Amino acid sequence: MNRTPGPIGIFDSGYGGLTILHGIRQLLPEYDYIYLGDNARAPYGSRSFEVVYQFTRQAVLKLFERGCHLVILGCNTASAKALRSIQERVLPEIGSDRRVLGIIRPTVEVLGDLTQSRHVGVLATEGTIRSNSYSLEVAKFHPDIKVSGVACPLWAAIVEANEADSPGADYFVKKRIDQLLRKDPLIDTIILGCTHYPLLMNSIVRHVPPGVRIVPQGQYVAESLNSYLQRHNEIDRLCTKGGTCQYLTTESEDKFRESAQIFLHESVNVKHVDLD
Repeated sequence: MNRTPGPIGIFDSGYGGLTILHGIRQLLPEYDYIYLGDNARAPYGSRSFEVVYQFTRQAVLKLFERGCHLVILGCNTASAKALRSIQERVLPEIGSDRRVLGIIRPTVEVLGDLTQSRHVGVLATEGTIRSNSYSLEVAKFHPDIKVSGVACPLWAAIVEANEADSPGADYFVKKRIDQLLRKDPLIDTIILGCTHYPLLMNSIVRHVPPGVRIVPQGQYVAESLNSYLQRHNEIDRLCTKGGTCQYLTTESEDKFRESAQIFLHESVNVKHVDLD
């Protein structure tokens, strides 16, 4: 069993997890991080449960190889379709000093304090909506809350094309928000269930009624991780604290640098890795 401390791993199928990484680094800047984007095989949203599991497993094992003891699946699709299988099938083979956490539960846990009407909406990828992961998690923690979801298949592509502030983006954002509110007009809280969607926030805010709260995930995932590390000193001791961040991608390095600029507004150094 390798007990040498290492960085915290953040995995996403694409670039949206950079919004999760940013939120975590804002709150916990002292830790070291490795971000791994499986950009060559993104998006995961329409892929089957087994394919998402296999891809996520490869990424998690790669981060373990790089010295991580704690990996965050900064991807709603991977959290919805692969997290439980990773925890039940992979971790028992690896050892007790490894942990893999998702981003759906931290978002769900705070809902009870956010919604007054007890009607919540979810805007997410097709895969996340089809998995019913948010509905199932909400039912565990807040059985009195009604959840309605709408898939937004073009939103992530719009963000990655750097078109978040375009008239076309505004049209598609309005279309899906209107669809969600037709399903349940009593919704007073909307979860952005894809890590790309915070970059559409300007358009989203324009098209939700006054008083409807928008819930991006980065802040809540960061707060949940901070609490987790405080409660699990044995894992915290295995996380190095040098304030560094490495970036890995399965795509071209130049493409990653260009796209990361959209999400982080800063230049990053990145290395190519293979997962399969």
